[in-house]
Amino acid sequence: MRIEGLLIVAYLFLAAMAQGQTVTVSGKVADKAAKETLPFVNVVLKAEKDSSFVTGTVTNIDGLFSISGVNPSNYYLEVSYVGYVAKRQSLYVGSLSSFLDVGTISLEMSSEQLEEVVIEAKQDAVGGKMDKKTFSVEDNISQSGGSVLQSMQNLPGVTVQDGKVQLRGNDKVAVLIDGKQTALTGFGTQTGLDNIPASAIEKIEIINNPSAKYDANGNAGIINIIFKKEEKNGLNGKVGLTGGLGALWVRKENLPTIRPQYQATPKVNPTLSLNYRKGKVNLFLQADYLYTQTLNKNEFVTRTYDDGTVIQQQTKRNRDTHFATAKAGIDWNIDNANSLTVSGLFGTEKILDNGDEPFFNSDLTNRIRLWKFLEDELKTTVLGTVNFQHKFKEPGHILKAGVNYTFHRENEKYFFENINPTFTGNDAFKLLSDEQVIDLTTDYTKPLKYGRLEAGIKFRYRNIPTNMQFIPGINSPLDTNAGGWATYNEIIPAAYGTYVFENKKFEAEAGIRLEYVGVQYKVNPDHNTYQSSGYDYIQPFPNVRLAYKINDRNKLTVFYNRRVDRPNEVDIRIFPKYDDAEIIKVGNPALRPQFTNLFELGYKTSWKSGYFYAAAYHKLADATITRISSSVDTTRLIYAIFQNAGRSYNTGLELVLSQDVAKWYSFNLNLNGYYNIIESYSVVNKYPVENTFTAPRQTVFSGSAKLNNMFKLPKKFDVQLTFVYLAPDIIPQGTISSRFSIDFGVKKTIQKGKGELFFNATDLANTLVLKQKIKGDGFQYTSTNYNETQVFRLGYSYKF
Repeated sequence: MRIEGLLIVAYLFLAAMAQGQTVTVSGKVADKAAKETLPFVNVVLKAEKDSSFVTGTVTNIDGLFSISGVNPSNYYLEVSYVGYVAKRQSLYVGSLSSFLDVGTISLEMSSEQLEEVVIEAKQDAVGGKMDKKTFSVEDNISQSGGSVLQSMQNLPGVTVQDGKVQLRGNDKVAVLIDGKQTALTGFGTQTGLDNIPASAIEKIEIINNPSAKYDANGNAGIINIIFKKEEKNGLNGKVGLTGGLGALWVRKENLPTIRPQYQATPKVNPTLSLNYRKGKVNLFLQADYLYTQTLNKNEFVTRTYDDGTVIQQQTKRNRDTHFATAKAGIDWNIDNANSLTVSGLFGTEKILDNGDEPFFNSDLTNRIRLWKFLEDELKTTVLGTVNFQHKFKEPGHILKAGVNYTFHRENEKYFFENINPTFTGNDAFKLLSDEQVIDLTTDYTKPLKYGRLEAGIKFRYRNIPTNMQFIPGINSPLDTNAGGWATYNEIIPAAYGTYVFENKKFEAEAGIRLEYVGVQYKVNPDHNTYQSSGYDYIQPFPNVRLAYKINDRNKLTVFYNRRVDRPNEVDIRIFPKYDDAEIIKVGNPALRPQFTNLFELGYKTSWKSGYFYAAAYHKLADATITRISSSVDTTRLIYAIFQNAGRSYNTGLELVLSQDVAKWYSFNLNLNGYYNIIESYSVVNKYPVENTFTAPRQTVFSGSAKLNNMFKLPKKFDVQLTFVYLAPDIIPQGTISSRFSIDFGVKKTIQKGKGELFFNATDLANTLVLKQKIKGDGFQYTSTNYNETQVFRLGYSYKF
């Protein structure tokens, strides 16, 4: 089926319909009386509606048969063997499982016909189970040549805020690479998505209701980033080059006396994919480089204190980023039953930030001080993976075992020039963090006559020693007694089991994951505020999915999921960070996990040229993790510290309408509305001095709307035009204003389908501006960020 004519986001929800997901049917044939298997028996699959031949095979020497590539539908399975009575039975093939084991089919040497056996399954619905959306990065024309973060901006149910992905308005998202957590994207808090080239990625999976086989963290869901990997015979691959420019216009002029903003910022993204398969061996390489200049931050803040003092400030950050990734490996099919994959990934990210932060009085007639800084940061990531797979005789009966090792170094240096009316000080700090993680996993899958069984175990060891050195200058504002060393240590053994069942009218999936978590955070004894801390727990994380199939085109599904968000190391890191000189971010070793219960009801109906999907959801979170801002002394500094704020609720409705209007035009409309509640809470901040903050109950109706239009024009031109609106929302202590953007892309296929040219523009109208209002005890502030959001790109790629 042609994918080009379908809307990209429709593909997310209807991957099975757009691509034609298939099932492998297997079983065994035996003599009914002797109970012995029969080799070389003819097994034929015929369409139920007209008995036309579809496919066929014969049993092997052990009496086993396997028929792959079967589309979900109604069939007859005919089994015949010389000297035995031929047998015909109904076969209803679905796609809830990729493998269907019909069990043992017994033949007898008699003229008596056996009673018909009915085996039932059902056509896949939205994302198979309405729990997952799959997005092809290559087809997202309007975001080609950018980062993974940018490529997610127009996905249904997804928003991007402050460099993080949100699912249904929540940023507690677990980000995986090829199904595994890594330091490249974060083991807890998501990170690095804006610097991973989208050119390295084949597809992105968004999982709102993960099963028990996934780690329990990430209450908003899971994003699984799948790197490119070809498997064709011989040598094949793809090369590409993208260039772009951003920040072509100054959206807001600087405050006086600082260096100019970056303008006409260049972007360069070369990419190379190579694959060589011969016999039992497959070699693969994916290499990408992304260089960008960006006006990373251009935030204007007005702080107003209860005594009438007003401070105007601007934080302008000109950023140069060099990011390179290379993933290589080998697949070895040892024999028909066993295979081994060994792969490695190397990533390096070099960031240079030149920043200016002036502070003025209310009418800008007096500059109080100027804080200039240079951030020199180098991040290095090394991943090594070994995966072994054993296939039993029955198709889909699989045992997998794997080892995953991650090393991640964060080497960060800040150099400050603190310019005051009477003196100038030169301050600095250096942070070194080495993260090492080992994951051991075993997963087992057993197909059943009406579903499958899944089980597995996992063990994680994670260790992160960090060291912060403060180097003060004259009259330094740095808190030099808050530095030193700290070490984060984490162990997580876990086990899970899942049972999947389906018949003609019902589907059920029930699973449970049991996790033990032990965290120790050791703090140097000279720290002026925090002491060593830690926590542990044993908790079950169940998930349930029940579905009722009204008919072939209509399905109702109910979900329940329990998830957790464990504080990441950076969330509890004890060192103050001075990239903003007067709104200072600090971690909190007393932070504890946030537990969430999610309930969801989904409905899907489809027709020949489109579909409608609706999901109503309710989420309840205890010990909600967020930053709390407070001002506690006469310096008027604001400290933003992570805290457990209490209980919060998120209740909403997500709607998707997809329609192929004509051969040349299709659209997808996504609406997501929700009601957020943050209950009143009171927390104690210990840094820099102990203080209590109390907040009243907050509520708001919010949501988003996305309209994605796809046009197929003559001469192999494809055009994409996307409109995104984000409604006002609440955050702890404040609100976020509405946002709007337009993305545009055009692609032309050339060179007999092997080459592609594209041009795109993100935030075409340059309207995407983030405005926030925060209120604390004794102060309030408003911030408006005019950072770079508009980028124009031109690219070319060639497949060989």
